[in-house]
Parts: sequence; C-alpha cells; structure tokens
Amino acid sequence: MRDVAIVAFSQTDHRRSTEELSEVEMLMPVLHEVLEQTGLRTGDIGFTCSGSSDYLAGRAFSFTMALDGVGAWPPISESHVEMDGAWALYEAWVKLLTGEADTALVYSYGKSSPGPVRDVLTRQLDPYYLAPLWPDSVALAALQAQALIDAGEADEPALAAIAARSRSDAAGNPHAQLRGPRDQGEYLVRPLRTGDCPPIGDGAAAVVLAAGDKARELCERPAWIRGMDHRIEAHSLGVRDLTDSPSTRLAAERAGAFERPVDTAELHAPFTSQEVVLRKALDLDERVRVNPSGGALAANPVMAAGLIRLGEAAAAVHRGDSERALAHATSGPCLQQNLVAVLEGEPHVG
Repeated sequence: MRDVAIVAFSQTDHRRSTEELSEVEMLMPVLHEVLEQTGLRTGDIGFTCSGSSDYLAGRAFSFTMALDGVGAWPPISESHVEMDGAWALYEAWVKLLTGEADTALVYSYGKSSPGPVRDVLTRQLDPYYLAPLWPDSVALAALQAQALIDAGEADEPALAAIAARSRSDAAGNPHAQLRGPRDQGEYLVRPLRTGDCPPIGDGAAAVVLAAGDKARELCERPAWIRGMDHRIEAHSLGVRDLTDSPSTRLAAERAGAFERPVDTAELHAPFTSQEVVLRKALDLDERVRVNPSGGALAANPVMAAGLIRLGEAAAAVHRGDSERALAHATSGPCLQQNLVAVLEGEPHVG
C-alpha cells in the first residue's frame, strides 16, 4: 500500500448568499489557491474528482459546468460523485493507492441560498414511506435530538453549550459564516432552536492529494492518511436507534481510529445533537479538541462541509497543531452515511 497525504487545502469565505456568483466563479479561487500552495499546474494533476448535487443546483449534470474552472482541455482523468466532497476524496485516495496517479485534485461546492434546502434534502428519503410525508432535514434532526433527551444522554442546556463552544472557536476562523457567542434563538423545530442548527450558506473547498515522496516535495509536513472508511445505516429511520451511530463506529474501527488516541477531531455535525451521537460512537473524551475550526455549526455549505472537515484536520497537521487527527463526514438524514479518516504528521526532527 502506498502512503498518501493531503498536501494542500483551501476553502471560500462562506456567506449567506453568493447570488452574484456562478458555481464556477465561486470555485475558481480555491482551485487556484491549492495549486499555488503546491506549485503544481493543472497539467500536473493525475486525477481530478468532484462532489456536488444536481438537486441543489437545479439542473442535470451541473458538475460539467464546474469543470470550466478546472480546465478540461487537453483531456483530463476526471470523475464525480453525487455526494459530499469527502466521498470524492475517498475515490481519489483509492486511485492513488492503486498507483494509477501520483497526485489528485478534489473539490466540492454547494449553493443553498437560491432555494429551500430543507425541502430539497427531503428528496433523498425513502420514496414510499418517508418522502411523501415531506419531513424536512430540521424536523428529522429534531426527532434525533428528542430521542437523545428521552434517553437521558443530553438536554437543551447541553446542546446550547455545544453551539456556544463551536461558534466561539470559529472566532479565529476567517472563513466561518457565524462567529462568536450568540443567542440560541427561538425554537425552529422543538427541541432544536435556531442556535442548534447550521447556517444556510454557499461555499466551496478543494484539496490536493499526493503519494509518497511526491507528497514530501509538495508539502513541508504532509497530513498522511493512515486509514479511511465509510459505512451506511439502514435507509428506514424506523429500524434505527437514533441515539447511536454504528456505521460511524465501524468506519472508525476500519480506519484505525481506535488503535491510538487522537488529539483533534473535526466532526461533521450540522446539528448540536449530532455531536453528542458522534462523540459516543467515536469514544472521544474531553482531552480531544473537537471542531477547533467551529465545525458545521459555524459554516455548513452543503456538499462541501464534509470535505472541509478533512481539510481542516489536515491543515492542523500541516501547522503542527495536531499529531494525529480524526476527520468525519456525513450525508443523509440523522447521520445516515458516515466517513471517517485518520490523519497523521511525521514526527518532528530535532
């Protein structure tokens, strides 16, 4: 197996609306920035993979337009997933492991501002039983939060504390959409208040992967991917225990997350209640810094927020702020699909 690392990461400043920008215009600055960080040109990239949603964009094959920002001529080796960009990174990682490429560019983007994203996400539900009821994403998260409260694993003050900590940590993140303490607000769907829910906004992110000595050439301290895995829960919410996430636990086990302690965890928890579930599944105690970037409660661009968790964890390794970091991404209602990666820096010399 080859050693593969994240060697560069960039993200947009996440905003409530980017009405004046197309997806390509929003994406191009981060693509240019990650290439500048490594000194690579588009022609040097061995494989390109992206993540986005046609439902969100409102048109079929919308990702082909974003390729204008990459430069698809001369022809490139390219792929796309109709998922969060974290799953595009997984595909690129496998590509590099097989030796078919030495470098990869991964990017994802989403614009939630043009339409009612809460209703759009309903289209991913079971088409026979759930989707016809139109339960939106916040209502489903509220079901999960209430299950935690009923089980005695959380209460509303505990959820409010998670929100306050996340947005306080985001004060040092120049890309975050929400920063600093703020009131929890009114109930959106009981027991979740507006402060328990992620901001609706637009944004994009990109990373560069490289294998072996190429990674060391491109980055002073690469974030080596020691393991990565993704798993999925049953489609029907009625057969799941919403207070637990077995798929996250299994993905973490297969990724080697439990072999040694981690010091940092970037969790893709768009709702405060989901951090409670993920902490339990991943066995994270108070010694682990959770979402020092502010997490998805500070900026949640749909289809890019998961990739950003991997990017933020890698950036912490690059800076020397973390020796061993865990990154998590999710997709679907109530943590239905979960990806876990373990990133490490090489030991400091001297």
